[in-house]
Amino acid sequence: MAKKNLMERFGLTEIQAVAILDMQLRRLAALERQKIENEYKQGMETITFLEDLLAHPEKILALIKTEGLELKEKYPEPRRTRVHKNPVGEFSYEDLIPSEDTVITITSTGYIKRQNPSAFRTQHRGGKGVTGMTTKEEDEIAQLLTANTHDDILFFTSKGRVFKVKAFDLPEGSRQSKGQAVVNLINIPQDEKLQTVLSLGKKDAYKFLLMTTHRGTIKKSKLSDFDHIRQSGIIAIKLEQGDSLEWVRPTTGTDQVLIVSKEGKSIRFREEDVRPTARDTMGVRGIELKSGDFVVGKEVFPAGREITDKRRKVFEDVLIITEKGLGKRTSVKNWPLQKRGGQGVKAASINDKTGKIVTCIGVDENVEQVVLTSRTAQIIKLPLRNIPRLGRDTQGVILMRLGKADSVAAVTYLDKDTEPEKPSK
Repeated sequence: MAKKNLMERFGLTEIQAVAILDMQLRRLAALERQKIENEYKQGMETITFLEDLLAHPEKILALIKTEGLELKEKYPEPRRTRVHKNPVGEFSYEDLIPSEDTVITITSTGYIKRQNPSAFRTQHRGGKGVTGMTTKEEDEIAQLLTANTHDDILFFTSKGRVFKVKAFDLPEGSRQSKGQAVVNLINIPQDEKLQTVLSLGKKDAYKFLLMTTHRGTIKKSKLSDFDHIRQSGIIAIKLEQGDSLEWVRPTTGTDQVLIVSKEGKSIRFREEDVRPTARDTMGVRGIELKSGDFVVGKEVFPAGREITDKRRKVFEDVLIITEKGLGKRTSVKNWPLQKRGGQGVKAASINDKTGKIVTCIGVDENVEQVVLTSRTAQIIKLPLRNIPRLGRDTQGVILMRLGKADSVAAVTYLDKDTEPEKPSK
C-alpha cells in the first residue's frame, strides 16, 4: 500500500518507491536536515554580501554598471515605447493617428478618398498630368482639397445641409483607386447631393462661416453654430427655389470677399457688409448676375496683415483658371473695393480658346505648388512661380493640356511648409 501511494502521489517508478521504503528513518531525517543546513548557509552568505554592499557605495555603483551592461547586451534593440517625465493623462483614438498632410478628392457621383501629396510628381507648366483616380465613364473629379489628418471635414449638400467627419476617417487609397461612396460615411438624403467640402483645422482665427450660392446669394453664420453636428446633419442655410449652396469659407468677421462668375464678372467687398444670421435663414445678394451666368468661385482675403496665425493666409494674388486649362495670377489690388450686390468688374478675358472660368483661388508667397484636376481624373502639380502675374483683362497662359472632351474640374495648392489649406471647387 505504501509503495502504491508513493508512486501515485509523487509519480515515482516502482524501483524508486522500493528504494525509498528500504531506507532507514534516520537516513531520511538526515537528508531533510542537510537541505535545511544548505538553505541556512546560502541565506547567511547573501546577508553578508548585502551588508558589505550597503557599507561600500562604490560597490553598489559597480554592481549597477555590471547589471546595466548585461541588460544592454541582452536587449540590444532601441526602446520602442516613449518614456514621459510627467503623467500622460487620458488619450483618445485620435491621439494615435499621425498628424500629416493629405489630398482629398471627390467625384461628381459621390466617391471620396484621401492620399499622400507625394503621390503626385511636380511637372512643368503645360503638361498633361497623371491619372489621379479610376472613375466610371460617366463620372468625373468634382472637388480637390488638401487637409491635415486631424482636421474636421465639413460636407455641405446642395440644399444647405452640413455633416462633419474627421479627415483620418476618410478612406485612404492609391492614385488609381476609385475611393468609397460618400453615402457610406454620411447620411445624405436621396434628394440632395454633395456640393462642397471644407477643411477646418485650428479655429482660433475664425469666427464665422461665409456661404455663397449658385446665383450669387451670400450668408454669414457664427462658426460656433457648427460645433455640434448630429449624424443626420443640420441646416446651414435656407435657399430660394432653384438655387443651391456652392461655396463655404471660414472668416474672421473683418475679411474681404471676392466673387467670380462663369462669364468673367467679379466683385470685391467687405465682409462687414454681410451681417451674421442664424443657421436656418436665407442670405443676401452678393453679386448681380445676368441671365445664364452663375458663380464659379469665391475667395476670402484678410483685410490686413495683423493676423499672425500661420494657418491664416494673407493672399496677395488671385489665381484664375479656365475650362481649357489656361490660368493666371492677378493682384488682389487690381479689384476695386465695392459695395456688395453690384455687377462688379471683369476678372478675365474669356473666349472660345480659354473656355469659361472654372474657379478662382487666393495664393501668396508661401504657396509652392498648384494642383489641377481634370474631369477625366488627370492631375498635374506645377510650381506657382511658373504661373505669370497678369492684369484682370487678360486670358492667361496654358497650365494644363487637355483632350477635346476634357476640362479643368478643381484646383488646390500646397504650401512650402506643407501646411494644408482649403480647396477650390
